[in-house]
Amino acid sequence: MSKILEAKQAVVTEVADKLKDAASVVVVDYRGLTVAQVAQVTELRKQLRDAGVEFKVYKNSMVRRATVTAGLEGLNEHLTGPNAIAFSTEDVVAPAKILNDFAKKNEQLEIKAGVIEGNVASAEDVKALATLPSREGLLSMLLSVLQAPVRNFALATKAVAEQKEEQGA
Repeated sequence: MSKILEAKQAVVTEVADKLKDAASVVVVDYRGLTVAQVAQVTELRKQLRDAGVEFKVYKNSMVRRATVTAGLEGLNEHLTGPNAIAFSTEDVVAPAKILNDFAKKNEQLEIKAGVIEGNVASAEDVKALATLPSREGLLSMLLSVLQAPVRNFALATKAVAEQKEEQGA
């Protein structure tokens, strides 16, 4: 087997493994981003890196082969033109949120599709995911909901105690 073919197979295996292991994947079209926007793209890459998201450009033909290996053939219809792919193994919401915010400021970046916990998702699904609060935000909401009954009980007992003191005094 030639070295070129081996290198291509290694890339296909790498992409397939990333697709299988990822909590979420977002495919974006970056056509039209200009040199003037390089600083913004650099900032985007930094934000993604800080969130634990890998952002890479692969040849569409290799990604198509990897999607077949990973069982995500539904993604192939979106693999046309220049694409970049964001992989996140930890946070499901992070790549969608960061890329959606960037796409709002830069109309040249277009979210095409994604994979959310092993299921192919449309651009609308990815954008809907981006509007969800982060994991920490959801946990704090849950915590406040769980604390509310205890807090209300404490306030009620305090009010009863104060009322008893006033009656006794």
